[in-house]
Amino acid sequence: MLLRFRTANVRSLRDEQELSFVAPPSEAAASARTVETGAGEDIDVYPVLGIFGANASGKSNVLTAMVQMRNAVLNSYAQWASYRGIPREVFALDAKAVEESSFFEVDVLLDGVRWTYGFELGPERVTGEWLHSYPQGRRQVWMDRDVEREDEFRFPGTRIKDRARLARTTRPNALFLSRAATDNHPQLLPLFYWFQRNLWLINPEDDRSQREAYTAQQLSSVRRERIEELLRVADLGITGVRIDPRADAEGRVQLLHEGHQGTAAAFDWEHESFGTRSWFALLGPVLLALDEGAVLLLDELDSSLHPRMAAEVIRLFRDPMVNAGGAQLVFTTHDVAVLQTPAGVRLLDPGQIWLTEKDRTGATELYPLTAAEPGEEEDLPRSYLSGAFGGVPAVTEGQVGRRLLATQEREAAEHV
Repeated sequence: MLLRFRTANVRSLRDEQELSFVAPPSEAAASARTVETGAGEDIDVYPVLGIFGANASGKSNVLTAMVQMRNAVLNSYAQWASYRGIPREVFALDAKAVEESSFFEVDVLLDGVRWTYGFELGPERVTGEWLHSYPQGRRQVWMDRDVEREDEFRFPGTRIKDRARLARTTRPNALFLSRAATDNHPQLLPLFYWFQRNLWLINPEDDRSQREAYTAQQLSSVRRERIEELLRVADLGITGVRIDPRADAEGRVQLLHEGHQGTAAAFDWEHESFGTRSWFALLGPVLLALDEGAVLLLDELDSSLHPRMAAEVIRLFRDPMVNAGGAQLVFTTHDVAVLQTPAGVRLLDPGQIWLTEKDRTGATELYPLTAAEPGEEEDLPRSYLSGAFGGVPAVTEGQVGRRLLATQEREAAEHV
């Protein structure tokens, strides 16, 4: 379970930013779940976080930074050997950022124990890496790496076996955790597996065909009945799914639509609407995350989905009966309709709502709605759209049209 994520100098995230699933102690977190930390105390953790903000404010960059951390853990030892330095995407609007490190850190719960793992990536090598555990609430430093020291690696105590050999064989541009995983290190492999099983990104514009193929593959598994039911309940006119084993991969799945007098008609896949295909492609990854208790990242939740269906995705993760495995969802959206139901009931607590804004230097600031201290009865969609919380375009009503008209008038005057 993910508790917190921190990052800096990644795309528009210039200074350190934090995204936290931990509910503020001052908030009555109706959506949060109480979990044990192994320290004799409980904390409330959200299953869903939503990131809102104007276009180009950095919402997607938060998810990208999480994926980049995952990719570094999974690939730095096996794949970065071919790089002369380290593949990074630093803050582009400050020349100094190229020479500065990019920072990544997570707090996670593994088997009821909190762990903090992080690293810093310079242009040529890993400049820092650390791993801390908190059994019984007291910090244990398992590993500390600092390129500025003569002894780059330090291992207080004797907690990590074979540590000297692993440190000696870790390349400057590879992570110690990645190196240890290649040896199936028994103590560190669970943390590596956490990154392997979590932080999956779904972007509506990328890899949709792969997600469609994955969902189609799941129709031959125990998830078929749930996939068909979620297709029917989406009010798309779909009554079932037919699989043609003789067809190629793209034509194998046909969705059955309700026809005249109870008949069913199967459409060719390319004739299905973009919204139907988007919903179908989403089902496989969502069900996998729910079954695995994993962290799913969903960019532009509202893309091609009706607001009510977007809200239903949120409810899947909020419902402790449906989401018995403790899966978590981080999504970005522009659609304020997911903030509350048509009846005015809040779908998300203020602590689950995060906003992004860019400052004058083009750097993104990420902050929770709780920082704006909304009232208990406040209409969140209305206040958000009015700019009371920030995170909206600095455009007044009718400004686009007025600017366009003024430009047209100047162009006409120039050609007289």
